[in-house]
Amino acid sequence: MSDYTKSTDFASKDSLPSGDAAKIVKGTEIDTEFNNIAVAIATKADLASPGFSGSPTAPTQSTGDSSTKLATTAFVAAALASLYPVGSIYTNAAVSTNPATLLGFGTWSAFAAGRVMVGLDAGNAAFDTAQETGGSADAIVVSHTHSASSSVSDPGHSHSMPYEKTGFAGQAGDKIGGENRSSSPWSSNSADTGISVSTTISSTGSSATNANLPPYIVVYMWRRTA
Repeated sequence: MSDYTKSTDFASKDSLPSGDAAKIVKGTEIDTEFNNIAVAIATKADLASPGFSGSPTAPTQSTGDSSTKLATTAFVAAALASLYPVGSIYTNAAVSTNPATLLGFGTWSAFAAGRVMVGLDAGNAAFDTAQETGGSADAIVVSHTHSASSSVSDPGHSHSMPYEKTGFAGQAGDKIGGENRSSSPWSSNSADTGISVSTTISSTGSSATNANLPPYIVVYMWRRTA
């Protein structure tokens, strides 16, 4: 793109005396001016839907300007940087490149390797401070067994059974003209039942490394430090 610069000072010719050859406007002078104007016009952008080439520049508007003014690369970079202030987290599910390279600003460090993020909860001591850490992938063994055993034993016992003996006349202890009855217990042999009862509750769940993790998806995470 070039600017038009006038080659001939036509106004100065008016002050020249009559008969001076320089007072005459020559065709070559007019042709030179015309060509210079044509070149300048041809290399200028149109007002309506211009097509720029090279590295055109424009004034940089203030951050937050939402007008229809042109936005320069400097304006866009500043606006993007305001979306990721220091302390912000950048995530990417496919690209591991440092955001300083991708976004063009800031100092970034890899963040929270092997951890999930949880929203701050001032009412819970486990989550009431930013960047507080805790938890363990293997803190609880999910698979476990509850056992309950019961036993019943009989130390042995016997059953008593009374019996009666009837006496007759002439036998000791008998009464004449009548009967004398005496009783004495019999005992059965002692024995135990041998009964025992045991109960076991089956195992459930799964036990393995990282078995205590919530559903998750792995991404690259970066934290802006400067």
